[in-house]
Amino acid sequence: MKTVTVKQVSTRREMRDFVRLPRLIYAGNPYYVPDLETDIRDTFDPQKNAGLDFTDIQPFVAYDERGRAVGRIAGIINHRANEKWSTRNVRFGFIEFVDDPRVSAALLQAVEQWGREHGMDKIEGPMGIFDFDKEGMLVEDFDQMGSMVTIYNPPYYPRHLEALGYTKEVDWVQVSIEVPAEVPAKYERVARLSKEMFGLTVRKLTTKEVHAGYGRKVFHLLNEAYAPLFGYTELSDRQIDDYLKRYVPLLDWRMLPVVENEQGELVGVAITMPSLSHALRKAGGRMFPLGWLHLIRALKWKREDKAELFLIAVRPDYQGLGVNALFFADLIPVYNRLGFTRAETGPQLESNVKELSQWKPLNPTLGKRRRCYGKAL
Repeated sequence: MKTVTVKQVSTRREMRDFVRLPRLIYAGNPYYVPDLETDIRDTFDPQKNAGLDFTDIQPFVAYDERGRAVGRIAGIINHRANEKWSTRNVRFGFIEFVDDPRVSAALLQAVEQWGREHGMDKIEGPMGIFDFDKEGMLVEDFDQMGSMVTIYNPPYYPRHLEALGYTKEVDWVQVSIEVPAEVPAKYERVARLSKEMFGLTVRKLTTKEVHAGYGRKVFHLLNEAYAPLFGYTELSDRQIDDYLKRYVPLLDWRMLPVVENEQGELVGVAITMPSLSHALRKAGGRMFPLGWLHLIRALKWKREDKAELFLIAVRPDYQGLGVNALFFADLIPVYNRLGFTRAETGPQLESNVKELSQWKPLNPTLGKRRRCYGKAL
């Protein structure tokens, strides 16, 4: 490759190149799980992404001398996050590139310069607008299947960033478990005590309840529970409504327990669902003509043996009171009835010892480490 030209995306063709670039990078890769291309486009549409109410975002595409797209990246400035954490950070996300140091350097330099022009003094990523967006570059376990909520990337990506002077900010890991045939005795005992001592109960929601206002309660709890975590900014009600519209149709309420106290207040939620990894691979990032069919089949007939434990959140004043044990005591029988033999969490901060320790009775395996890199500008 003789020359690399990076362009700010401003035309339909450039956005098409941005959206479709992973087809080049991951052709033939058996572990990559593609995003739906409509979701990527919607990220940059202020009418469809409420996060843009408080975020500046700029996509870039790198071209070679023949005009072929060979890399992409997006610069992201979350003003709400910078205000909360007293920072002046520009984030980079959606980064993909061929194995050529000139391409990765040109892409990152474009975001670095864009950040400087907007008064930023540090760059970090991969991150999204919000903490529930995909974040963290995979740095190990490249031979394991990705998921719909995590980044997968080739092994050469971290090497490129480190050669450019990027260093570790934080790491996330994922927890994998084999679903036991019976609820471990420790969980049963703690769950029973939690009910008796603190008046806690587990129940399942209905679609009607979620749309009648309980869905917002769930996300307000997530805001409260996750507020101290790295880079987190609270979701606005408009963002919450976007998430509810997008994900409620995918949920099986049997796999989403909530915990309430004696006053009927929500104090904990666990959001889990069947893995859609193979269905998304079959869809190839496109809902039409047949992508939607693969997703419906995976959701309706539970075609995979793995459940995704996307997140568990407990109200701060109820943490340590056995709420997590109530979730496990409820979910393990459900997983067995539905035929799930494995379960995997979403990315969890390696420094969140309290969160990671809850899995010990299930003999967990930690892996799929992902890293947020940073660099001073």
